[in-house]
Amino acid sequence: MDEELIAIITEEIIRELRRAKPRDAREGDEHMEPLAAPRFDFCDPDALERMKKRTTARIGVGRAGPRLTTQSLLKLRADHAQARDAVFADVDPKLLEQLGLFSVQTRCDTKNTYITRPDLGRLLSDEAAETVRARCRSGPDVQIIAADGLSSTAIEANLPKLLPVLTEALDRKGISVGTPVFVRYGRVACEDHISELVKAKAVCILIGERPGLATAESMSAYIAYHARVGMPESNRTVVSNIHKNGTAAVEAGAYIADLIEKILRNKASGVNLVN
Repeated sequence: MDEELIAIITEEIIRELRRAKPRDAREGDEHMEPLAAPRFDFCDPDALERMKKRTTARIGVGRAGPRLTTQSLLKLRADHAQARDAVFADVDPKLLEQLGLFSVQTRCDTKNTYITRPDLGRLLSDEAAETVRARCRSGPDVQIIAADGLSSTAIEANLPKLLPVLTEALDRKGISVGTPVFVRYGRVACEDHISELVKAKAVCILIGERPGLATAESMSAYIAYHARVGMPESNRTVVSNIHKNGTAAVEAGAYIADLIEKILRNKASGVNLVN
């Protein structure tokens, strides 16, 4: 962000506020001058363009009278629609098949239940728990989980690139990996339940994050050592902002592998790892 331009804007706002007369609290007082909106005369449009390139925030978009321009409004509505689609869509079953992931479901029966009852998304259904016990390797160094979370779009955009890099890097480090599994309607803490079921030393869930107007493709990794149901959230180590305009999926996969190695070596995660 251009610090010189920020300073110019700040000084101009302060100058305008000092020049403006105070607004009277009484309605209809014709003798009082209303507070004027500050006007900016940008002498360096290139600086504004540099600022716009460094942030996804909607700055310098212009206006048509008191409203957004048509282009800005349409872009805003399109981004909002993408965010809603990311939340309510399902991950393509063909993608899960290609990645060799079998699917289980939490105690949520619909997406609406998932959104309104976060507690049900933290535990597997009884049927899912039995499936995990039967199909997942017992006692691995680390159990890898993928979950739709609040953005199926994030999983489809990042998981195919990240998962192969992560599993290959862990294998090179001599770290045993449990049978990867996909959880539908999963919250972060469902990894605790799965960790108990498979008796993993560490667990890592790759989950779609709540979409915003900047991106609907952000995925995060939450890693925990000896995860147990009901443990403090501070025991998790997090890698966030995994998307094409943040941390690239391939780079994130290699970094997460290094992080898991460190967690296993220190037998700690979250704030315990830092301390």
